[in-house]
Amino acid sequence: MKNQYGSILAAVVWLGLLTGCNSTQKEAEAFREYDFNKPEKFNLPESLFEVSGIAFDKGQSDTVYAIQDEDGKLFRLAWDVPKQLHTKFSKKGDYEDVSIVNDRAYILKSNGTIYTFPMADAVYDEPEDVAEVKGLLPKGEYEGMYGDEGTGELFVICKNCAGDDSKNSVSGYILKTGSDSVIAESGKFAINVEEIKAITGKVARGFRPSGIARNPVTLEWYIISAVNQMVVVTDRQWKVKDVHHLNSNMFIQPEGIAFDNAGNLYISNEGDDLFSGNVLKFRKLGR
Repeated sequence: MKNQYGSILAAVVWLGLLTGCNSTQKEAEAFREYDFNKPEKFNLPESLFEVSGIAFDKGQSDTVYAIQDEDGKLFRLAWDVPKQLHTKFSKKGDYEDVSIVNDRAYILKSNGTIYTFPMADAVYDEPEDVAEVKGLLPKGEYEGMYGDEGTGELFVICKNCAGDDSKNSVSGYILKTGSDSVIAESGKFAINVEEIKAITGKVARGFRPSGIARNPVTLEWYIISAVNQMVVVTDRQWKVKDVHHLNSNMFIQPEGIAFDNAGNLYISNEGDDLFSGNVLKFRKLGR
């Protein structure tokens, strides 16, 4: 009997190793466009210790636009140059993401309020024409927003909204922008958390998105979560295709996500007691 139990135990261990290898291989194949182990790191200045959202203007990576959680300022920096300039668009508050659409900046506050002003004003200490748009989004907590230059739409995803059960589904809202500060709701979308579970297993605490961006090459959606330490990839119809778990030693607190027009991926991380805030760049493989 002892030898029989030993044989069974060995078979179970072997099966577990095979399953783990297959899972790792599947994950590696799913993210073959990017090597998440080899980023280029841009350590941000102290003013962006609590960096949250990042964006590019028309996908041009020569200037990184960023906001942080506490100050109503839009920061701009050249890549790997730790000197920032900024424009102050509002008082202190909890600002989570930024998008630039058709020469206007849009900044998302955690309560769903959106601030917008012309990018031409971003070079001044304080922009003159700032609009504060309230009441478009249901009550909840929001951290992720993506702006589509082609359609003029903003895609805003819930982190924690009253109408959602984040263990099953997460809602998102589509807003249409105009040539000025006018914004109107134009649609909705949802992420099926069961589809995430089918790939990665249990999603502890539910799915809590921190940022959202669209890959300009594949047109897939990339949704990052600091709470879950993962990136979820969906197709154009929001069906989950892939999930990638993030190494917490590298991704301290991943809050923002963006692509440049070459398809390179950027993820911003808040700092902690040991590390400054940073932006990690992952080059599209083959470039």
